[in-house]
Amino acid sequence: MFISISTTGTAERPATDLGFLLHKHPGKVQRFATSHGEAHVFYPEATDAVCTAALLLEIDPVALVRRGIGKGRGGSPDFALAQYVNDRPYAASSLLAVALRTVFRTAMKGVCENRPGLADETRPLRIVLPAVPANGSGEGGGAAMVARLFEPLGWQVEAAPVPLDETFPEWGQSRYLRVGLSGTLRLADALQQLYVLLPVLDGAKHYWVAPDEVDKLLAAGEGWLADHPERALIAGRYLARRWSLTRRAMQRLELARLAEADDREAEEFDNAVDDSGETAYATGPAPGGPAESRPAGAGATSGSVPEPDAAAAAKPPSLAEQRRAAILDALREVGAARVADLGCGQGELIAALLKDARITEVLGVDVSSRALSTAARKLRLDRMSERQAARVSLVQGALTYTDARLKGYDAAVLSEVIEHLDLPRLPALEQAVLGVARPSAVVVTTPNAEYNVRWESLPAGHVRHADHRFEWDRAQFRAWAERAAAAHGYTVVIRPVGPHDPEVGAPTQLALFRLGTPAAAGTAPAPAGASATAATTAAVTTAAAITSPDATTPEGGDTR
Repeated sequence: MFISISTTGTAERPATDLGFLLHKHPGKVQRFATSHGEAHVFYPEATDAVCTAALLLEIDPVALVRRGIGKGRGGSPDFALAQYVNDRPYAASSLLAVALRTVFRTAMKGVCENRPGLADETRPLRIVLPAVPANGSGEGGGAAMVARLFEPLGWQVEAAPVPLDETFPEWGQSRYLRVGLSGTLRLADALQQLYVLLPVLDGAKHYWVAPDEVDKLLAAGEGWLADHPERALIAGRYLARRWSLTRRAMQRLELARLAEADDREAEEFDNAVDDSGETAYATGPAPGGPAESRPAGAGATSGSVPEPDAAAAAKPPSLAEQRRAAILDALREVGAARVADLGCGQGELIAALLKDARITEVLGVDVSSRALSTAARKLRLDRMSERQAARVSLVQGALTYTDARLKGYDAAVLSEVIEHLDLPRLPALEQAVLGVARPSAVVVTTPNAEYNVRWESLPAGHVRHADHRFEWDRAQFRAWAERAAAAHGYTVVIRPVGPHDPEVGAPTQLALFRLGTPAAAGTAPAPAGASATAATTAAVTTAAAITSPDATTPEGGDTR
């Protein structure tokens, strides 16, 4: 098994700097023990103009079998001889990837203490792999796969089939390719890409793929994998097509991509649930009102919420339950059959939607991979019947970016979502949902800030949940809703949700947007003398004033 890495240089920037980058002296032949053989590093040429480092890996196939691994490609030999007669010693595979990490570990980290700054420089590189398996397994293998994997990373790819036997050309070509890669990039990046993509091309690994392989994939793919057009193919093949691990990797890659696009840390997005996988629910009702949040859906089967027992039935419904009921009423009013729950959190609303036979399809979208995993577990998607599972899908996405997956739905729901956005990001959400996705109806719920005085455990000036960036009073919410509706061709009706207080209104306010439909009669008018623009400006000012960095969740706090 062989690989060579070459670079060119000048007298001022000699090619032999490759020795500093690889931490291997060009004047020596060095030998290293790896887990499955011996690796030899040497330099066939080393001048100021051209320098080539080569790694030769000697694998003992008998030793592989005796250690209980290497039983043919994929671990399922057709016959016993395949355990001993195979291509493991010769074809670039996961064995070579592991050897690269073992021998060039420091180089892969981009560290060069003897020449500070050298590892950060890009340089012309040429990598040659004489025998590379590129098995397609229905995924388009061969030279085309090599190009799909490496060209998006800036490499020029040469991939030619290796003849079965040059003296008998009529025998045709083997399944192996001679691959040459040319490009200008950091050596550390090149090594990380090889570490990931060699097992992907091979389509098999010589060791058991454990959950920690997801971390290895993301660490080696940092900075390039999240934006790779073939990231799904790469994750699936690198993780030996283990569906659960692939899904976890794809969720984390998408989170990294969204965080980078928004110039934020991934942890800021993935905060819908705490480290235990459960939302930090508050307990205890507000005076004169029901509890804000009580976990719903525990023990649900097939995406349904269990019926309450007699004791629970005697209790008044929580505000979260009343809010879901109001949303369902609004969806029935508009005749929605296909519904997108945007910011679905842990899936409480999805569970309620699946109980309604009139809802034929539900799409749950959330930026938090942990929230989606919790939702899948609570909905018991893995135990649903095939017919029921076909009604629901969960996808990761940021609502402040246009997303073609959101188009074509009868209705979209933003339940307790907008207050989790920074106000400058709210117009982006409006454009993505009302301007581009354009469902026939949109239901938005958000807290009524005026009602906060009725929460005796909530300090004055604080919001109901630590992650709320603002909370609007009734006039501010109406002003925003009417402006957004007018800007995108919708009409809107505002409704209270929860127990009504004659002084401060209801704890939750709901806006029902309808595309091109006249507003229903009976909608309360906006405050006299206040224009929508002025009220929206006041909303921004008030939201900034009431947001506190040390805000705590009150009793009866938010459930998304």
